[in-house]
Amino acid sequence: MPEGAPETPCTVCCCTLTNKVLVLLFMVLLILAILLGNAVTLAVILGTKHFRTPHGYLKASLAVADLSVGVFVVPLSVYAETSILVQSEPEWTRSDSRRAPLHPCAFAGPVFAACTLVSISTIFLLSIERSIAVLRPLHKGAVLTRKRTSILIVASWLGSLVLAVSPMLHSDGVALEYNACSRMCNYARRASPGASWNILLLFPAFDFALLGGTVAVNALSLSSIRQHSKRRQRLAEADAARRVAGPAFSDVKAAKTIGALTLAFAASFSPIAVFVVGNVLGNEWCNFSFFAFWTLTTNSCCNALVYSIRDQKFRQRAQQLLAPLRARSVSKT
Repeated sequence: MPEGAPETPCTVCCCTLTNKVLVLLFMVLLILAILLGNAVTLAVILGTKHFRTPHGYLKASLAVADLSVGVFVVPLSVYAETSILVQSEPEWTRSDSRRAPLHPCAFAGPVFAACTLVSISTIFLLSIERSIAVLRPLHKGAVLTRKRTSILIVASWLGSLVLAVSPMLHSDGVALEYNACSRMCNYARRASPGASWNILLLFPAFDFALLGGTVAVNALSLSSIRQHSKRRQRLAEADAARRVAGPAFSDVKAAKTIGALTLAFAASFSPIAVFVVGNVLGNEWCNFSFFAFWTLTTNSCCNALVYSIRDQKFRQRAQQLLAPLRARSVSKT
């Protein structure tokens, strides 16, 4: 450890060389999973006319946010941990370098926060879009247009970016540094943070507000789907020839997929929200910080997995895109 640097508490993930290597391997595999899954998602959505819809645009926005984490955030942690492993710790990873010019964390930290905010806001917009398709299927085309969806996507990105940098712009008690516990660029308290440190509570407050709205919208959509299914079953028993106008099967399936995404994000975000609140109250929680931040980061490769499992057309198109690569690898072998 460099002279003059504060001692870092020994964590489960950093005490031995074996654990350090395993953590580094986990990061590398996570990068590959994020890049592959979201690159295929974008290729399927943007390269297939069937998926170029308002719903597809929202899924593409979610994939871009996840892809940004794999391109700008996780590789920085890999570089830092690799350098530390070979005994050449970069200057910017030390806690006393937070004011250094062109600090990498000044970019990676807000990007990670913004992508997290974009993810939850996009999931919320997906829930709204699916609820309209389920509750008002005849008006779906008139209400859900590509132009309106594009405006909402741009607004969610701009709002998330502004909120991500707001702690740095409106608080003198907050800085960005590479945290030895979480293995990631985090917001950190300065020597005398005062009450301004509480501005970080904006992140869990915003995410939980949208998450609560998403759960409510999904509950309304699923309730409508259940009522429609019962009504259709009763009429089918009375008269097999009669049909009830209702949501398409694809809309119903997509609504259930959004519900699965909401549960996945809630499970991955809850630990980081608990950590932020505890950190504001003065708790360090070194081991827990690693678990919280990397659980949230792992969610960046889960969205593509959820879609591939739930959407058969998506799986078929992805297999078609990957078929030439498989054929090339087989021919080389």
